[in-house]
Amino acid sequence: MISTFSSATPYRFCVAPMLDWTDRHCRYFHRLLSPQARLYTEMVTAAALYYGDAAKHLDFDAAEHPLALQLGGSDPAMLAHAARLGARWDYDEINLNCGCPSARVQSGSFGACLMKEPTLVADCVRAMRDAVTIPVTVKHRIGVDAIEDYGFVRDFVGAVHEAGCDVFILHARNAILSGLSPKENREIPPLRYEAAQQLKRDFPQCTIVLNGGLTDWTTIEAQLATGIDGVMVGRWAYHQPYCLAEAEARLFNSAALPPPLPTRRAIIEAMIPYIETQLRQSVPLRAMTRHLLGLYHGQPRARWFRQRLSDSQQLERQSVEVLREALALMEGDV
Repeated sequence: MISTFSSATPYRFCVAPMLDWTDRHCRYFHRLLSPQARLYTEMVTAAALYYGDAAKHLDFDAAEHPLALQLGGSDPAMLAHAARLGARWDYDEINLNCGCPSARVQSGSFGACLMKEPTLVADCVRAMRDAVTIPVTVKHRIGVDAIEDYGFVRDFVGAVHEAGCDVFILHARNAILSGLSPKENREIPPLRYEAAQQLKRDFPQCTIVLNGGLTDWTTIEAQLATGIDGVMVGRWAYHQPYCLAEAEARLFNSAALPPPLPTRRAIIEAMIPYIETQLRQSVPLRAMTRHLLGLYHGQPRARWFRQRLSDSQQLERQSVEVLREALALMEGDV
């Protein structure tokens, strides 16, 4: 598959890194829906790449470009090593996680707790920038715990920008480092989109991408109209993946009459050859079909589609005929 990625708008629409969700099979599927959306890996710790099997963590299909590798860590030398590996594997970007609030991530001294140490983050960014020529970016929050002063995130961005980071992906909520689960941290702290808008005014030379609570086109297009450079969506893209095809038409196509959206059937048919290849490599069918379940969200017979692609007995067949039969169900052929 040939990507139509345009360097003029690389961050216009991004799909968030989501642990256990945005694996290589998910990303291949998302790329079929949108040739130009920017995709991100699940977070990979720098230590895992330093001590473990790099290929296991880093291999991906070339069709996934443009693709960013998200790293977790706080040791500049180890992150520089991980960034070099990412560049060697031909990733388009290295992204540092400064936004995850989970206790497990905090125990490793990275994620959102790093926002309290902007000098350390700057050292990490500088080390990675010295190691690679591809962009090094940061995903972060507005603040941590009870720190709600805009000056906190402004000073954080300022320090990290001086170290060579020009792209900031802002989850527009505080991270509560104790007392809330990661899920609650995505829902309970209030959204403050105005912080992203102010950052863009204060750092016009930087790319500011807004993340958090973006689940409809009205909100997304209103936020883009404020002057921010792009948006990053997470669970909306996973549970309702057809929004990626809509993004291609709404955000990347300048024609007065944009081309028709691809049919959902066409997306599945394009996915089948990839699945056949993976099955020959003994990848479980379930590992791929689980990412497709939301494709028909809101459409007639969507429940039938989900049931067929999550049926244990059907999946044990390890055959793409399961997908073809699901398509037949959607069209009333069986």
